[in-house]
Amino acid sequence: MIPNHIIVRFGELTTKGKNRKNFTRKLLNNTKEILKDFDKLTYQLTYDHLYIMLNGSDPQSVMEKLKTVFGIHSFSLCYKVEADLEKVKEVAAYIINHDEGMSFKIDTKRNDKSFPMTSLEMNKAIAGYVFHNTTKEELRVDVHHPDILVKVEYRKDYAYVMDNVVLGAGGYPVGIGGKALLMLSGGIDSPVAGYLMMKRGIDIECIHYASPPYTNEKAREKVLDLVDVMKNYGHGKITVHIIPFTQIQLSIYDHADESYAITIMRRMMYRIAQQVARERNCKAIVNGESVGQVASQTLDSMQVINEVINTPVIRPVACADKLEIIKLAEDIGTYDISIRPFEDCCTIFTPHNPATKPKSYRCEAYEKEWDYQAQIDEAVANKETIVIDSTYKNDEEDDLF
Repeated sequence: MIPNHIIVRFGELTTKGKNRKNFTRKLLNNTKEILKDFDKLTYQLTYDHLYIMLNGSDPQSVMEKLKTVFGIHSFSLCYKVEADLEKVKEVAAYIINHDEGMSFKIDTKRNDKSFPMTSLEMNKAIAGYVFHNTTKEELRVDVHHPDILVKVEYRKDYAYVMDNVVLGAGGYPVGIGGKALLMLSGGIDSPVAGYLMMKRGIDIECIHYASPPYTNEKAREKVLDLVDVMKNYGHGKITVHIIPFTQIQLSIYDHADESYAITIMRRMMYRIAQQVARERNCKAIVNGESVGQVASQTLDSMQVINEVINTPVIRPVACADKLEIIKLAEDIGTYDISIRPFEDCCTIFTPHNPATKPKSYRCEAYEKEWDYQAQIDEAVANKETIVIDSTYKNDEEDDLF
């Protein structure tokens, strides 16, 4: 017996009023993009649910992909059968007998109230059939914390019998809230920040600052591999802008005191990010800064760095400690990539004694020493733009270490 449907539940989307259709349609489109490799699937969107017809596709593979789609509260494997209680009993027994769990609960809802039995009576009838058709000697009913939850929706012409509820990623469908530009360093924090933004329905593009020959090709590949993981939490595609940053960094060290190098470097990064964000219609800049974690992330530093732009800057992990960020990075699959031993431009050029309470007037004085805007314009003009989608493959993956 093979499940023929997956039923998707919306969760937080149900709180939306007149805009609800926009949210559910966006979720449908994102789901189709994530599952586009499964060419047999068909979809039906209703007010309360999204139904995915498997049409012979492997259900476990489809479910693994669904777990990453923001906007999905939960989903279940589903067997659609004719509205015959005996058929429902057979499917329920099959589900329970093929699950490792030893306790179960039947939860029936009747959309067709003309059926002669109440929901409670149907629960008892199905459970009785299961007990008479099982090889599990220790099988028991547990209505509070069952190992196996079988949900039944009984309608006039057919019934849905659903396997255990699988929790989805939650949040809003990516793209429903506009687009932001993520400053992606290649470390642990920034991919997590991007993930959290996508969870709130924000589409992202990424910007990465490369300083060859001080940063090498492996650092670049590391960033692209991070984006390859992150794309699965959106709609299957993320654009990355790689900025040539070497000349700007060298100019900073030529014209500024070493203790101010990181502060001015970040000011330049923000200026570049704002230019790219405006070009790409991104409404905000996002980064992985966590308050107090490094010298450029003290409140004094943030204030001085932030003052060079007027685009909103969002810091999703600002109040999380490092262990919390690491745990989330592990959960979303970016941690092992982030810890590859290839440094970005920030870590390579870190001064010995960076200023933790920088002053704006000193930054401005250093910046007047050269025409940094011309270098910024040149860097933006020479950026490399790459789209990471399902066709991306790192051919040198096996040689990373």
